[in-house]
Amino acid sequence: MICITLSPDIKLPPQMTVHSPSPDILSALEAAVGRNGLVADPAGMAKYLGDWAGDYRGGALAVLRPGSVGEVQALMRLCNELGLGVIPQGGNTGLVSGAIDSSGAGLVVVSLERLNSIRRIDAGNFTLQADAGCVLQAIKDASEARDCLFPLALGAQGSCQIGGNAASNAGGVNVLRYGMARDLILGLEVVLADGELWNGFSGLRKNNSGYDLKQLFIGSEGTLGIITGVEVKLFPKPAQIETAYLGLPSFETAIQLFNWARRACSDLISAFEIIGAECIELARLIDPNMPGPVEAPVHVLMELSSGPGIDLNALLAGFLAEAMKAGLVSDAVLASSNAQARAFWTIREGLVEGQAKRGYHVRTDLSVRISDIPALIEHARDLVATEHPGWIPLAYGHAGDGNIHFNVLPPLELGESEARALGVEVTAGLYQIAVGLGGSISAEHGIGRSRRREFWAGLSPTHRRMTMALKAALDPKGLMNPGCLLPSTETSS
Repeated sequence: MICITLSPDIKLPPQMTVHSPSPDILSALEAAVGRNGLVADPAGMAKYLGDWAGDYRGGALAVLRPGSVGEVQALMRLCNELGLGVIPQGGNTGLVSGAIDSSGAGLVVVSLERLNSIRRIDAGNFTLQADAGCVLQAIKDASEARDCLFPLALGAQGSCQIGGNAASNAGGVNVLRYGMARDLILGLEVVLADGELWNGFSGLRKNNSGYDLKQLFIGSEGTLGIITGVEVKLFPKPAQIETAYLGLPSFETAIQLFNWARRACSDLISAFEIIGAECIELARLIDPNMPGPVEAPVHVLMELSSGPGIDLNALLAGFLAEAMKAGLVSDAVLASSNAQARAFWTIREGLVEGQAKRGYHVRTDLSVRISDIPALIEHARDLVATEHPGWIPLAYGHAGDGNIHFNVLPPLELGESEARALGVEVTAGLYQIAVGLGGSISAEHGIGRSRRREFWAGLSPTHRRMTMALKAALDPKGLMNPGCLLPSTETSS
């Protein structure tokens, strides 16, 4: 255990915020995490203080990079004594400013990037334990090497970290079959605000012993503690995967097709993505030669996977033949190779990259009941056409779990500052439509700092009271990611 002793002249009253990194404070922080664990110069901190999309920039007194769980405990004991606010940070791939603070409140960023080892893989029990800073792709690769599958799949999987996936309850393309991150996590290891360590690992699939404490931290966005280790479920690696790219006349028929597919293909469906045809040109900003497998108003990317013993190709081909006969599908291409399947997925991934390349745009991850997806898209398109003419709506997403990314591009001739100001109005209108349908303003990206007011305004008094009771119990000084997810104490009533 690492112990840090503060000299009397740098002790601060509880809950006081430090606004300048004095040499004594920096020295104490360095003692907690070691020379390689402290970054305090502006150039070195820069990559930790901005998001990948370029939407948010923040500040910090210092960036701390602990190299062990013991160092995380030591720095949290120190920050608790100093009254220093702490922003836990994983791969910094979030989209809602959950790990970026621009308030100037004098916080420290704690990056888990040095805690990046896979601790153990138990292929017999289909479990894996990893440090929180382990990159998701590394976990997927290690699982595959043991003939297993870890199904969490995100566009940022080459850089996002499993601790951040847990803290944000990440979603992705395989949710309809395997669930969100919280459905894949068996246990957590967490350093609490006062530096105490909670070990919630057991490896058990069934454990009905009181409160399931790990669920408090999954989706908490670093506001209750720092996740330092994650234990996840693995699955048998699929022996076969079949992928189809389909053209459909409307979003209504896409949802009807999904309902048919759930009954005809059961739980063999691992992905069902819908893409409005207007999105394809965005993918071509990344690859101008990207082919369009079909010509139709709505595209569907459908994937089945299974073990051996099932003629998966015949199952999918037969289902598509019936769907085309019924008029649900106007065109279909069944991938004949892994390379062709990969090319289909490149379209889905490219349209996201293309939006980022084009510049600022309104970005949402709305969630509604699956049957309400067509109404959500229709109302959202009407809103843009009538109230924001010239803006370009894009609709795509994980239709199998009710998650639609309805994004809107500003006119190219509009200046960025004006576009961002108007974008606030567009976003508010889209949120209102989703909530009016009984949906959520966040399907998978989280709340962060950018959505906290809308999130808090939508909670009932009872929900607010329970939320703040949890916060007060686990973080009584309010040091864990202040400003993220929850309002300040003076506005929380």
